[in-house]
Amino acid sequence: QVQLVESGGGLVQAGGSLRLSCAASGRTFSSIIMGWFRQAPGKEREFVASCVGRTTYYADAVKGRFTISRDNAKNTVYLQMDSLKPDDTAVYYCNTVPPSRASWGQGTQVTVSS
Repeated sequence: QVQLVESGGGLVQAGGSLRLSCAASGRTFSSIIMGWFRQAPGKEREFVASCVGRTTYYADAVKGRFTISRDNAKNTVYLQMDSLKPDDTAVYYCNTVPPSRASWGQGTQVTVSS
């Protein structure tokens, strides 16, 4: 199964930016739909963004603020997060789309202060 390791989270002020990275191994990468998900305390995990080829898709809550991208040669997917809001506070995970239960990693914590 694909193994995924997220990194790049941290604490930022509202309006700030973060760039998350997801390093993947175990599968061919270029044709796989990859995505980002997040889970806030007490809430269900939700979809954030996905990409394959030149096609991207975003949840309404992050559209216009987040940008997903990937480097297939490095087996890495990124999430550039701009204009962050306190409601973006969550643990962020990457996975295939649809997600594989066996591939969830530890995630990376993003905390946005107000």
